[in-house]
Amino acid sequence: MNEDAFWQLIEDCRPTKPDPDAELLAATVTERLAESALSLVIGFAEQLSWALYRLDRKEYGHNLSGDAFLYTRAAVVAAGRSVFDGVLQDPAAFTPYATDLIWAESLLYTPDRAYKRITGEEWGRDTRYSYESFSNTEGWAD
Repeated sequence: MNEDAFWQLIEDCRPTKPDPDAELLAATVTERLAESALSLVIGFAEQLSWALYRLDRKEYGHNLSGDAFLYTRAAVVAAGRSVFDGVLQDPAAFTPYATDLIWAESLLYTPDRAYKRITGEEWGRDTRYSYESFSNTEGWAD
């Protein structure tokens, strides 16, 4: 899955009604991925980890705990490509997500759940980039 396909899937699965914590989005993405080839599940995980990694920078998360920062970055991804790109261009656009604690933790588990539905087994996900907060050492360098 390339970056455009990743963002299109997020956009296609975003609900039209309010979705606190991105629960509906995560369920819909999981369903779509579970009906796809395993390679798309893996590709989604790679693209998600890359997006989260790109947001793993001190100008966004310097006042958040590791978990809060991860879930907040996931919320930016859940908001779609235009919001994500806007945050990358203007770190101040991240502030409402951090101060209002807008989270999308459930989005983090979508590839794992789809993988299990396809294979019947747990996935020892090992993406190129880590989801974990503060793993982008370049983004935290002084």
